[in-house]
Amino acid sequence: MSAFPGSIAFDEYGRPFIILRDQDQQKRLTGNDAIKSHIMAGRQIASTIKTSLGPKGLDKMMVTGDGEVTVTNDGATILKMMDVDHEIAKLMVQLSQSQDDEIGDGTTGVVVLAGALLEQAESLLDRGIHPIRIADGFELAGQCAVKHLDSIAEPFPIAADNLEPLVRVAMTTLGSKIVNKCHRQMAEIAVNAVMTVADLEKKDVNFELIKIIGKVGGRMEDSSLVKGVVIDKSMSHPQMPKSMKDVKMAIITCPFEPPKPKTKYKLDVTSVDDYQALRTYEAEKFEEIVKLVKDSGATLAICQWGFDDEANHLLLQHNLPAVRWVGGPEIELIAIATGGRIVPRFEELTPEKLGTAGTVRELSFGTGQDKMLVIEDCKSSRAVTILLRGGNQMIIDEAKRSVHDAICVVRSLIKDSRIVYGGGAAEISSSLAVAKEADQLSTLEQYAFRAFSVALEAVPLALAENSGLLPIETLSELKSRHTGEKVSTYGVDCMLTGESDMKKHHVVESLHSKKQQIILATQLVKMILKIDDVRSPNDQPQY
Repeated sequence: MSAFPGSIAFDEYGRPFIILRDQDQQKRLTGNDAIKSHIMAGRQIASTIKTSLGPKGLDKMMVTGDGEVTVTNDGATILKMMDVDHEIAKLMVQLSQSQDDEIGDGTTGVVVLAGALLEQAESLLDRGIHPIRIADGFELAGQCAVKHLDSIAEPFPIAADNLEPLVRVAMTTLGSKIVNKCHRQMAEIAVNAVMTVADLEKKDVNFELIKIIGKVGGRMEDSSLVKGVVIDKSMSHPQMPKSMKDVKMAIITCPFEPPKPKTKYKLDVTSVDDYQALRTYEAEKFEEIVKLVKDSGATLAICQWGFDDEANHLLLQHNLPAVRWVGGPEIELIAIATGGRIVPRFEELTPEKLGTAGTVRELSFGTGQDKMLVIEDCKSSRAVTILLRGGNQMIIDEAKRSVHDAICVVRSLIKDSRIVYGGGAAEISSSLAVAKEADQLSTLEQYAFRAFSVALEAVPLALAENSGLLPIETLSELKSRHTGEKVSTYGVDCMLTGESDMKKHHVVESLHSKKQQIILATQLVKMILKIDDVRSPNDQPQY
């Protein structure tokens, strides 16, 4: 019974009851107090993140305990790095994380929506409506909103020969990120990377084939997409060629050294002759290994382990360039890209196990000693690398997160190619549809429906506020245009261009992402409303 916080006793009628120990050292919140405390915590998280929504959203700077600084606009990253104590606040963090894992974009929006729903739930509780009725009402309203999104969604052309529509979607995603000064270029890089590795028949994209690496120095505009693999290594000897054509590659996972027994062993060298014999044996073995690699027809050896200077010298002597200490994931990518086999023993090397690449060249950056190897024009060009440049590590890290978001959105469009319009247009349209549905209801759920429709307006309100517009006026005008003109493409004009039609701005979002935001936010709020009793040790913060 040690894991149980109390003991079970029975009254005179045989009914069990629990006697809890250490009651004096515990805090207990019950009923509406508990729910209000949770709503408070959830709203605090949402209000923190609300200012980073949209193209004019602001970034956050997080400093870890050991002084590492991260500047980001990505909702999931902000929440992951925030030091959160309250349990419900942790649930909000997990909410944005699950949106990130499933879709990759919309991590800020989903938390803002959940915060708005909690805020509305609080006012309904104050009216005396039971939390379960609110939760059920929200669930039904969420289904109604998702159904409405399906009805206003538009099909989206995805074709390998016309990438322009996809580039526009990627640009919408990147609009709120730090990379928006080379907005179009980044969007094109992301789209080309996905389309290179995408399987359009299966409607799937294997993310493992897209590698994103950053190198400090240079401008962000210098970023590029390499149709092949880039590894952060250089040739093992400075006199080896810096650029090679039509390369045949031996991909080896055993070290360039004489074979050793696998078990522990001890070798006694008692005389000079023994030592000489050992030296001769080692030299012969080295020669043999290098000959094996050369005989297979390889013109470049890529080795997972290192080799000593003697082996390095021999390789140079035999005109066999080599790269050492190439990590496991990189070796796998090279094998996929070049169509080679990873060979664990030199004896097993055969010509058909070699990978082929059109060019292998060394890139050098600026005035530094930094060098990288680029393996291009491979047999299977399905592995690609996005090489990002930037002024400092922080910018590169944020650019990586931004490009990852864009790649995820393009992937979700390949999976489900329907779209809705951004800038809060989809939310306003859903909000009006839910409010209309509320008028048809005669039960208590109509209050929850109306509250849900108000909560959906939080996204366009936050967008307007972050863009320096008057939030209430902007929203009222958009709602009247939606109702009056029966068009669902009007959204917040964040860029202050004087045009609110998101179709003309090409601000599009994937339907899958929007639906997922509404579903996840509703589920979480429903769960929070059902918690009515909290016990925690006295030192726990209870807002």
